[in-house]
Amino acid sequence: MNLFPKYIMLNEIQVSTNDLIKYKKPETDREVDFTDFLKEWYSENKYIEIKTSGSTGTPKTIKLQKEFVAESARRTLQFFQLKKNDRILHCLPLQYIAGKLMVVRALLGELDLYLTEPSTDFAFLKNKKFRFAAMVPNQVAKILKAEAAPGELLNKIEQLLLGGSSIPASLERALQNISTACWSGYGMTETATHIALRKINGSGADGWYHCLENISVNLSAKGCLQISMPGLENQPLPTTDLAELKDEKTFRILGRADNVIISGGIKFSPEQLEKKLEPFISKPFLISSLPHESLGHQLILVVEGKENKGTTEKLKEICKKQLGRYEQPKQILVKDKLPRLPNGKFNRRET
Repeated sequence: MNLFPKYIMLNEIQVSTNDLIKYKKPETDREVDFTDFLKEWYSENKYIEIKTSGSTGTPKTIKLQKEFVAESARRTLQFFQLKKNDRILHCLPLQYIAGKLMVVRALLGELDLYLTEPSTDFAFLKNKKFRFAAMVPNQVAKILKAEAAPGELLNKIEQLLLGGSSIPASLERALQNISTACWSGYGMTETATHIALRKINGSGADGWYHCLENISVNLSAKGCLQISMPGLENQPLPTTDLAELKDEKTFRILGRADNVIISGGIKFSPEQLEKKLEPFISKPFLISSLPHESLGHQLILVVEGKENKGTTEKLKEICKKQLGRYEQPKQILVKDKLPRLPNGKFNRRET
């Protein structure tokens, strides 16, 4: 597989990568980001530099070998059976690994890349069809909200990969009525995007992630997922994700170890509590904690919106019905806006 082809397909037009890098003047910020990455990919360096999102700690810049990144792209091309000239939609930020991988997949697979802004309204889906796309859950929810009928727009995408953050239960339910084959990816910057996939809807849908070829997982002494795969300098790669394993290729995520709240000597996973509440709370929310004199920390529910007594009472009733005795939040706080990281995930530390 040629890592540095001479041409790339952009919206059905074959363009010289050399011309894009050396001669074509970018007209938008999106084009600047695209050209900058091409320059980095075609440089003499054997690696690319990528910013982490900061969801598990302070954002940092890491180096990934181009061969390692290309192997990730190859696995995706193979799994989704993407062929030359297949049209793929690129609507992710190019600063992060997921956005960069879309370009690498297009280069290596000789795919037709349709590049658009992450903030697009996706109206072009009325007239265009795509073999493959990768999105964050907020973008998918945006498309569904804009549809006059279920699937009117989203069904124009044959295969859809969701990543970047957990998928709300309400969104997962809505995707059951869509013909698009939807997948959730598990991965991180250090693994050059997903190392495992979970089918969300249709045939084969389940709650478990399945590792791609030559990749396996195990658990640390603390119950966190560890990843083994070709190309990693230090193996296994530790994560802060609490997980349950069916076998060395099959797992599901329970929450983050660094998000665990200990209240009254009991450990609580905010993500597990949020999953119980998701079907009943329509506004963005999260489970957090505050220091408490006797409990150490007390559970709290933080909801995005405008505060009023009726809303708070309704939330209390939902928690009472859906959560166990010791899982009940001691306070319910309503904030105009929940803080988020640049990739759209909640900033739990700031909250």
